[in-house]
Amino acid sequence: MVDDEPLLLRGYARWLETAGYSVSTAKDGDEAMRLVSASDFDVVVSDISMPGMSGIDLLRALRDQAIDVPFIIVTGAPTLESAIPALELGALRYLYKPVYPADLEVIVQKAVEVANAARARKEALAAAGSARASAAKSHDELAAGFDRALATMWPAYQPIVRWSNQRVYAFEALLRSEEKSLPHPGAVLDAAEKLGRLSEVGRNMRGAVARDVEWAPSPNLFVNLHTRDLLDDALYAPDAPLSKVSDRIVLEITERAALEDVRDFRARISTLREMGFRIAIDDLGAGFAGLTSFAHVEPEVVKIDMSLVRDVHLNATKRRLIASVTGLCRDMGKLVVAEGVETPAERDALVDLGCDLFQGYLFAKPAKAFPEAKF
Repeated sequence: MVDDEPLLLRGYARWLETAGYSVSTAKDGDEAMRLVSASDFDVVVSDISMPGMSGIDLLRALRDQAIDVPFIIVTGAPTLESAIPALELGALRYLYKPVYPADLEVIVQKAVEVANAARARKEALAAAGSARASAAKSHDELAAGFDRALATMWPAYQPIVRWSNQRVYAFEALLRSEEKSLPHPGAVLDAAEKLGRLSEVGRNMRGAVARDVEWAPSPNLFVNLHTRDLLDDALYAPDAPLSKVSDRIVLEITERAALEDVRDFRARISTLREMGFRIAIDDLGAGFAGLTSFAHVEPEVVKIDMSLVRDVHLNATKRRLIASVTGLCRDMGKLVVAEGVETPAERDALVDLGCDLFQGYLFAKPAKAFPEAKF
């Protein structure tokens, strides 16, 4: 409350304090300016005619400092000359004296509501701006980390062994990177998907494998293929690095990814076969769509997921499922690879179920330079 008449100032203050407000008073514009600059007020109610700084001058000074507190002008001598600048400067109300307590209470309450709404808008905008800035920062950090991952990406190789002759049948190329912010292949792929850059991962890995083919001690190399890679025209280019050695490559399509995302996937897979690639279904048994994927893709190789392999010697249900898969594949002339074999007990149980091709830590961990398998 700002007024140079002490009795009127005390009266206004008491009315509003009785209504539940906390009221600060100032006898002139200069004192009011100091108070408002130092504290956060919901409303300023000020007389116009005061010695020194007038109510209009006070309002102008507040606006010059970007203090947009709701401002109510009170005057005993209303004039057009004072009303116009008050409105131009954003005064909320222009009141004539005498102002009755009940009317003042209602007007101040409305002003408080305006202040609260303005404060809420500011907080919302600040939060939105902060969220946008945080999202932009997170996006930039993710992109920078992905760029580093792409620059340090390399294929680790894990052997796939044939137990019956205890020789290496093939090597699978597995994505690896030196980027610490994306510490495992799943993190790299998640980042690529968020950034819309999955094709870069596929092209990078296929190029790296193509460069290693001539050094491979086995004629067969397995390369993972994300279903989105099927939409990449570079995969089908005759002069692409991997296309030139397609007769040595088995492309693994993971069962976890949705083939339904690629409407003409059968035609695309047919094109890959015509180019000389063989197709494998990876992770059969990791989800619910395995047999559907098997029927649609008609792969040359089926890889049984490690979730079925783990402790297979202790689980009769898993043994029945694997026996069914191996029997079906044998009847259809498909190869079966059991993934994630870690113990001799698992290996022996799988041999009894008709499996002959194995991959897992029991034989070798993924590493550079084609690690030697242990039998």
